Amino acid sequence: MPTIAVAVTDGIPFFELAIPCHIFGTDRPAAPEGWYDLRVCAIGTNGAAARARSWFTAETPYGADELVAADIVLVPASADVHDDPPPELTAALRTAHARGARLVSLCSGAFTLAATGLLDGRTATTHWLYAELLAERYPAVEVDPSVLYVDHGDVLTGAGSTAAIDVCLHLVREDFGTAAANTLARQLVAPAHRPGGQAQFIEAPLPARTDASLAPLLHWARERLDEPLTVADLARRAHTSARTLTRRFHATTGTTPMQWLQTQRIARARELLEGSDLPVDRIADLCGLGTAANLRRHFTRTVGVPPHDYRKSYRAGGR
Repeated sequence: MPTIAVAVTDGIPFFELAIPCHIFGTDRPAAPEGWYDLRVCAIGTNGAAARARSWFTAETPYGADELVAADIVLVPASADVHDDPPPELTAALRTAHARGARLVSLCSGAFTLAATGLLDGRTATTHWLYAELLAERYPAVEVDPSVLYVDHGDVLTGAGSTAAIDVCLHLVREDFGTAAANTLARQLVAPAHRPGGQAQFIEAPLPARTDASLAPLLHWARERLDEPLTVADLARRAHTSARTLTRRFHATTGTTPMQWLQTQRIARARELLEGSDLPVDRIADLCGLGTAANLRRHFTRTVGVPPHDYRKSYRAGGR
């Protein structure tokens, strides 16, 4: 059972604290065996309580000792991005990292991780509003304000607000598999998978008509990933031109139709590798990636390991 410690400091924004508490701390009957053990840890506060912005006060029996011993440490957000984080917190984060914990920041929590020095020489992200300030204060960090999250394995940084949900679902996907993440996403009424490289800020006005939504088309395409779909096929289904569809896709999702299809195919491959004993060439066929070699190339580039190794690692983890 992985232990997640959520670092709470005085003045912490309530929303970024509430998301991991709701996702990991809620009793979920459908959760897989060995679900997370959530511990809210008050750091650098008066006693074992931390006052969030507005009316909320978090009282907890946990502190720095439990944070250091956790498997995953979440830093929800900074109380004030212009102030240095409590030295007790940065020291505890360095110690936790040294003993093998994964460190995860949400929104402006990237400022706290940057203060530890653990982001030096790495790419990181934060809420796009704070990206320039983060780069100015910590020039050794390569700040990318355009993505939802950046995962280095041992350190993960996420963008602002609702991107915290994407980060938490990403953790579930890595620890318990695609099916568990998809089940949780349905409970949250959230997208099952928004890849980290997706744009965090999309200039898109609300559609003038409700039937302008791409949702029916996306559902239709997901049901036909094994078919050689093209932009022209999608445009015909949407009763529009290829150019108009591409423009609507980018405005809505921040990516192109073919890039979106590729993401869905890799996600489907992960599901099949986790939940079936089908050979790789059959999985490639069912995902619309053609051959086993093609699947291996695209899967390895996206996930970081070949399909065979991914399946072996997933089974070895008892998931």
